[in-house]
Amino acid sequence: MTTTSHDYDLIVLGGGSGGLAAAFRAAQYGKRVAMLEPDELGGTCVNVGCVPKKAMWLAADLAGRIGLARAMGFDVPLRPALSWKELIVHRQGYIENIHVSYRKRLDETGVVRVPRRGRLVDTHTVECSDGVRISGEHIVLATGAHPQRPDIPGAELGLVSDDFFNLCDAPDHVAIVGGGYIAVELAGLLQALGSRVTMLVRGSRLLDRFDGELAAQLADNLCHQGVRIQFNYRLRELQRDSEGDRVRVLGHDGPLDSVFDKVFFAIGRRGNSRDMGLEQVGVQIGERGEVRVDEWQTTSVPSVHAVGDLAGKEGLTPVAIATARHLMDRLFGGKPQAKMDFDNIPSVVFSHPPLGKVGLGEEEARQQFDDVRIYHSNFRPMLQALADGTQRSMFKLVCVGPEERVVGVHLLGEAADEILQGFAVAVKMGATKAQFDATVAIHPTSAEEIVLMHR
Repeated sequence: MTTTSHDYDLIVLGGGSGGLAAAFRAAQYGKRVAMLEPDELGGTCVNVGCVPKKAMWLAADLAGRIGLARAMGFDVPLRPALSWKELIVHRQGYIENIHVSYRKRLDETGVVRVPRRGRLVDTHTVECSDGVRISGEHIVLATGAHPQRPDIPGAELGLVSDDFFNLCDAPDHVAIVGGGYIAVELAGLLQALGSRVTMLVRGSRLLDRFDGELAAQLADNLCHQGVRIQFNYRLRELQRDSEGDRVRVLGHDGPLDSVFDKVFFAIGRRGNSRDMGLEQVGVQIGERGEVRVDEWQTTSVPSVHAVGDLAGKEGLTPVAIATARHLMDRLFGGKPQAKMDFDNIPSVVFSHPPLGKVGLGEEEARQQFDDVRIYHSNFRPMLQALADGTQRSMFKLVCVGPEERVVGVHLLGEAADEILQGFAVAVKMGATKAQFDATVAIHPTSAEEIVLMHR
């Protein structure tokens, strides 16, 4: 079939970050694009992920700074009152502005938005949930992922990360099941905003995908802030407590010593690939519901592609956007070799304080290189020292070869999220430790530690 025999050049299923990026880039190339999205535009990131999470993180950060201000002599209450209602109004207003900008851009670019769900009936045809069928030369799957619940009795009594944004106040006592980035972020947010928080972690550490030393320091920081962490905890069951709405947590080694007002599951996400007709047309699905793709983001069906969380690679908004744009450049922009480079992607956990990384960890580097050198700095930031705080920062460089090329930068500390971006450029460009050393430091800052580290 030729391009003109189809209704559209591109059909996109999903209006999140990856789907929108694909639609907008294809439209820039003058292509006819339809995008199916039954819910609000922006997907997880804008509605129940990055954006509202960062808004809540900023509020929690302010709460922590108010405590530091008191320690430095400011006459402020120990626990200033927070109007969650007002905070939510500001948060949702910010999100609505994003929705408006997306809707406006869809209109300006000529992308046809279909407010329906879709399922594939063949390799070029999508049936909308109202029964209308449309065809496209290419189909991009960008339906994202959703938080999982454990397969245990009483799982319906727990909440998932999406539910956090429906809270109207900080619960008094919260359990968070999990030790990954979502669990860590929720723990820090809720503790700073007034909750008593217990983390129930199946493994022996937090954040398996991040540097172990920094993760251990973060766990220590969280404990000093008042978060209780139980490692090697095996959850067995949730029960409704006799007091009413509270939930009792039972592990394989017996119950905890208290019940909780809320229990959050943060144990991973599963791709939104069900009821889309994918397997019937030959698209392969993985164990976690992810759509299997090759290095070009193409599935086992040549006309069907997948990006974002559904593709099961890096579950990061900027990765979804970049991957979608590269895919459109290849399909419609005359760039047949365009594809995403998944090396040296920076990633940040919005913990308190933030933890970030770019490049290889120490263990990864030792598996790939014979000559590996590690540089550390563990220090108390100036504000913490002035206010007699307990929070510590830790920075780490991973260098390889006789030229000491910097292949990994790992940061835990205030503003690590902002500091890391520039050093991600340096790692991508192949900078060496000598070039870091030759860079004049900005003093006094935490960031200067990165260019002053010595063995």
